[in-house]
Amino acid sequence: MTVWFFTLMLLTACTQEKDFTIAKTFDEPIDPSPNTEEKWQTVPKGLQASMASTNIRFVKSVIPKIKQENTWTEDIWKGERVSAQFVLWSNDSLNNVQVEVSDFVSDSDDRILSENIQLNFVKYVITDEFAGGCGYRKPEDFASSLAADAFDSVNSYAVKGQETRPVWITVDVPSDAVATAYKSTITVNVKGQKSKKFELNLNVIDKVLPPPTDWKFHLDLWQNPYAVARFHKVDVWSQEHWNLLRPLMKRLANAGQKVITVSLNKRPWGGQTYDQFEAMVDWKKKTDGTWEYDFTIFDNWVQFMMDLGVKKQISCYSMVPWGNEFYYFDESKNKEIKVKAAPGTKEYEELWIPFLTEFKKHLAKKGWNNITRIAMDERGPEEMKAMLKLLNKYAPEFGVSFADNHKSYKLYPNELKDMSVAFGHPVDAEDLVLRRTNGYVSTHYVCCSDGFPNTFTFSPPAEGVFIGWYTIAADFDGFLRWAYNSWVENPLQDSRFRAWPAGDTYIVYPDNRSSIRFETLRDGIEDAEKIRILREELKAKNMLDELDYLNKVVAQFNIVESPKGGVAVMIANGKNVLNALAKK
Repeated sequence: MTVWFFTLMLLTACTQEKDFTIAKTFDEPIDPSPNTEEKWQTVPKGLQASMASTNIRFVKSVIPKIKQENTWTEDIWKGERVSAQFVLWSNDSLNNVQVEVSDFVSDSDDRILSENIQLNFVKYVITDEFAGGCGYRKPEDFASSLAADAFDSVNSYAVKGQETRPVWITVDVPSDAVATAYKSTITVNVKGQKSKKFELNLNVIDKVLPPPTDWKFHLDLWQNPYAVARFHKVDVWSQEHWNLLRPLMKRLANAGQKVITVSLNKRPWGGQTYDQFEAMVDWKKKTDGTWEYDFTIFDNWVQFMMDLGVKKQISCYSMVPWGNEFYYFDESKNKEIKVKAAPGTKEYEELWIPFLTEFKKHLAKKGWNNITRIAMDERGPEEMKAMLKLLNKYAPEFGVSFADNHKSYKLYPNELKDMSVAFGHPVDAEDLVLRRTNGYVSTHYVCCSDGFPNTFTFSPPAEGVFIGWYTIAADFDGFLRWAYNSWVENPLQDSRFRAWPAGDTYIVYPDNRSSIRFETLRDGIEDAEKIRILREELKAKNMLDELDYLNKVVAQFNIVESPKGGVAVMIANGKNVLNALAKK
């Protein structure tokens, strides 16, 4: 009897400790500036865990200075994505952990399945500092540190001693979910320790956010397919390349992306990226002096992106590339030729007149001629004027997409069908109204010169959300950022680049890994859509007092400098207003 009881006790003890294998993951870089004065010995024994604000970008070597929280509650629309964060830390040498999440369940047994919940351990990458922004930089001349940013979609992890490890949660509420209150549980199983549990509460509001393909927000994050081929060591446009591109670009489409980035000729931005852009059109000058163009890659790329849901606009770079350098294959010389041809010159016309003639015919056959734009990036007024003279003569139906830091919309109000102005340089209200009346797109962009707001790897997460609110407050149609995935040499370890603050060249990571920066930017875009929907509904219902209140709240975000303490409190208040109005 005693032996049997003892054996039963051993079996029971064994079943209480879950056996699991730690998932494989990529190596993090060595911390270039660890906090050596942190008193980790004051941390109680065992793994510590708490829910935390998504506005915190935790530091690996620093003990979280937060209040212990085991529950999280959020109001959310049907069809919306919401993010949460919890954090693990320990003074112990190693803690093997596994995370599990249950379905969201209501009191009436309505369910949001756990397949709609994504848990990502957040990995650290090397970052630097703003320090004046633009300009070529040597890494040793700038302060470097680790930034929590890259997501790793694994459910188990080895949390090392004296380190802080964030975990990011995203919940996608189905558009047909029942509007009610739900609860879910996240369980953190710790080998050799008692499991830890967090309670997640969702209050689903009876309001539907449309699917991203139907969002009105004009998102334009420039894609770089060549970086994907280089990083993964596959041939460009091979089947392996397409397979790698598909989930990465689908992630972009699911954020409401509207524009397909095309390089008509190679190196449209010179060598500003680690992976140069090649030509998606093959230019060949025949021995008899005529031109031949192969649009196969162009067609395949555009159709690929359209099939993923990005189909509003094709932006073709560029008739005015940096340095005015162009490339083509000369059949008589049997080699590639590089020519320098500035707009307005004879050489320029000899290149572009035959191309535009054939390009127009090709686009008409594909049915893409009305959504194609000839795109330029921060080119000067004289070059633009000469280019537009030729374009208006030979292909006026295209129009121009232009990242504009010269107020060019004043000079050519009818040609810039898609215009993006530098942050902090507002467009006159009457010009925005006129452009919208004509069906033109007006957006804003941030770049290396903007300390606030931005999506650098060291930027406060709330600034990504702020961008969506500012877009609506300043009456823009959307937002442009020059680099969705122009990865640096080792993007999973070091986000620094030779010319700009760290993270400027990309916002997602290889193998379709998201990031804190991308998710917060997407969150702000969702808020912008919610504002648009509420404005329309409040106006239709003649709820003018509520509409006026909403507009006053939104107007507070029309600022170009960060308020003292940052924008997180403003955003939290703004979100509360949106959800309160949505419940009326």
